[in-house]
Amino acid sequence: MNERSTRVRALAEEAAEATLADRRHLHANPELSFEEHDTVAYVAARLDEMGVPHRRVAGTGLIAEVQGGAGPTVALRADMDALPIQEANTVPYRSRKEGVMHACGHDVHTASLLGAARILQQSRKDLRGTARLLFQPGEEKLPGGATLMIRDGALEDPVPSAIFGQHVHPPLAAGSVGFRPGIYMASTDELYLTVRGRGGHGAMPHQAVDPIVITAQVITALQQLVSRETDPTLPVVLTFGRIASEGGATNVIPNTVRLEGTLRTLDETWRKELHLRLRRTAEGIAAALGGSAELEIGHGYPFLKNDEALTRWARDEARILLGEDRVVDLPIRMTGEDFAFYSHHLPACFYRLGVRGAPHGGSPVHTDTFDVDESCLLTGSTLMAWLTLRRLS
Repeated sequence: MNERSTRVRALAEEAAEATLADRRHLHANPELSFEEHDTVAYVAARLDEMGVPHRRVAGTGLIAEVQGGAGPTVALRADMDALPIQEANTVPYRSRKEGVMHACGHDVHTASLLGAARILQQSRKDLRGTARLLFQPGEEKLPGGATLMIRDGALEDPVPSAIFGQHVHPPLAAGSVGFRPGIYMASTDELYLTVRGRGGHGAMPHQAVDPIVITAQVITALQQLVSRETDPTLPVVLTFGRIASEGGATNVIPNTVRLEGTLRTLDETWRKELHLRLRRTAEGIAAALGGSAELEIGHGYPFLKNDEALTRWARDEARILLGEDRVVDLPIRMTGEDFAFYSHHLPACFYRLGVRGAPHGGSPVHTDTFDVDESCLLTGSTLMAWLTLRRLS
């Protein structure tokens, strides 16, 4: 740790109480994707208190800028939306909204970026450029709030030289962070498959066209696209998480079966090819068995690629700030993130923020008991500010 990093940590500690209050307010008042009206108003009010100029974009998004001297622009991103989950925790800051919860840590992301804004605003004399703060809506829902932020100029006038984002990570202890240069996370597409046959009596299947049997054949064949037609060195995941017939019973063959699933991969060319093969295979098997199939693909997020040089640099800077033992290397993940859209426009670094620690931080994200060791807020705000100051020094 050097003199400059000591100063940044001191500023972060001065802002720690406000950052904690921000996180607890946001956690207690979650809002679903593209409905973050109170959240963005709260963020705007905090920025007004700091004297940081900002503007509304993307419906419920916001772009703020901390301006120093002449120089490049570095972007920092935090997502703000919550999930449709009923919180089971009994903490003082428990969600006040029935069936809505910050179960993916976006309250931590937003509070950390507000904390970074406080540090950067007090360090403007050290900035040789501009810190652009992106408070983004709708990460959890297609088409992804990142697309709307980009549409509304988040990456323009001027184009940032780099963008950083962070995400809570329960497997890592609070105070630690993780990095992975290169391709890191998968593309994510939603699959909606309808298989149609002709219903009838369960005891007389020869007089019907059984869509459940057709569906079984289709699922098996589609999985073979992964196991037998995909290069085995290329990660691909095809999962159907919901199957439901319409009108079936113990002795009734239904007319229709509907399936919902996800397709994930790390190669955009093969992703497009799989779209064609999935549709062709489903339609062909259904037709061969006397039925029909229709596949609707909800085109989701692309794969996320961390710029190799930028991410290695950020990892080294994190070691300077936090210490060697607090920075780890991460494996590839098949989860998706709409930060990926930014990574296809400019050099990007998306890293993981450790949140595990007593008494909270052990539950996985997207569960009703998810919570964090709130000491992670100090790490999250300090590192975002540190990377920006070092990039613009």
